[in-house]
Order: sequence, then C-alpha cells, then structure tokens
Amino acid sequence: MIDTHCHVDFKDFNKNREEVMDRAKKKLNSVINSGATLGGNRRTLKLVKEYKGFLYGTLGFHPESASKADSSIIEQSFKEINENIHKAVALGETGLDFFHIEETEKRNRQIKVFKSFIDLANEYEMPLVIHARDAELKSFEIVKKYSKDIDVIFHCYGGNLETMNKIIEESYYISFSTIICYSKHHKELVENIPLQNVLTETDSPYLSPFKGHKNEPAFVEETVKKIAEIKSISPAKVDKITEKNAKKIFSI
Repeated sequence: MIDTHCHVDFKDFNKNREEVMDRAKKKLNSVINSGATLGGNRRTLKLVKEYKGFLYGTLGFHPESASKADSSIIEQSFKEINENIHKAVALGETGLDFFHIEETEKRNRQIKVFKSFIDLANEYEMPLVIHARDAELKSFEIVKKYSKDIDVIFHCYGGNLETMNKIIEESYYISFSTIICYSKHHKELVENIPLQNVLTETDSPYLSPFKGHKNEPAFVEETVKKIAEIKSISPAKVDKITEKNAKKIFSI
C-alpha cells in the first residue's frame, strides 16, 4: 500500500514520529509527504533524506496560506522549490480553498499562486497535487485550461459527482483518504469512479478513521479496505491497482 498524501512533518508527530514511521514501514511500501508551506517544504526535504527510499516528498504552498502569506514568503518558497525540484516527486499541494475565504482579493491571490504552480509543473513535466475545497469546479477549470500533458491529482476530493466525472474525463486522478470510512458522500464518490483513476491517502494527522486517535500513514489500510468493501472486490485488488497508479504517477 502507498499513502500518497500525508503531513508527517507536522508538529503533531514531533513526540512520536519515529514510532509512526516504524508502523508505516511494517504495512506500506511508500509514503508521500506533502509540503504545504515554506517551512513544510523544508521539513519535507529533511524527511526525504532521513527516510530515503521509503518516504518521498511533494513541494507546494497551501491555498489558505497563499491567501495571507507575505509575497516575500511565497517568492522564497518558489525559489527553494526550483532549487530542490530534483528531490521532489510532484508539485503541491496547491489549489483553491474558498471555504473560509470570501474576500475577492484573497481568492485571487490563491488563483495566482495556483497558476504559478501549474506553470512550474508544465515546465518540469511533473505531477500536480491539488487541494480544492468549495472550489472544486473552479480548480478543475483552471488546471484544464493551463496545464499541459501532466498528471493531475485532486487530493482528498470532496466535491460533487458531476465535477468528479469531468475530472475523470480528463484522465486526472482522485485520491481518497480515510474520510471514506465515515463519510456517506465520499462513499458515493467511490461507488462511481473507476479504480484506474484512484489513489489512496490518509491526509494525516487529519481525518482519522479511529475516534480519539490521531491519523497516521499506516491507517491508509483502512482506506483500501473501505474502497474494497464499497466496490465488492478484494482489498488486494484495490491495493494492486491503486499502488500501480501511484508508482506510475510519482515514478517511485
């Protein structure tokens, strides 16, 4: 199994990161840590070095941060991403998150940063990991318009079925997290998507499938098992197909 999106670099894991990674190694073939800020990208690169061959990294800038960060921080992030691009397996997470953001100016800042990441992904011919919340269709329209022959992943997608079908039509991918263990809406999405467009993730430390427990990469097993249950196939088949997808996309 592969957890294609998590945040092991977050301070939530400072007290037990080594234990978390040991548990991941026992169950998974690979973990992909997603950089979400300037500091997060730096921490991700350290983890890539520390867990070489097991943990891989994506470098990005979260849309919520893009709304409020100083332009100098964003510029520095892009500078360091360019300098370390050879150490990453994808760009992101990036995208649009309008859930808490109503101001037009802040939304436009997100769009500007998002487009810059699309340009970067085009330039380096790298996969793009998209965070889209309350802006799924808008994110899709932008990436469809500006991207060129790159793999696109909508991580932890929670939009409607209609937009999901548009995403599938473009041969993009959707990554389902452990949220499908308890979200009726996400279960419905899984019912209606072919496995060739599916990846698995945890988005840990968020979205734990176990009440009272912090999420962690090893719990991606619950995502695999739930997808199998929903589609009435074996977990082994889900694992085989989704792992093949991940290895192809991220070249790992």
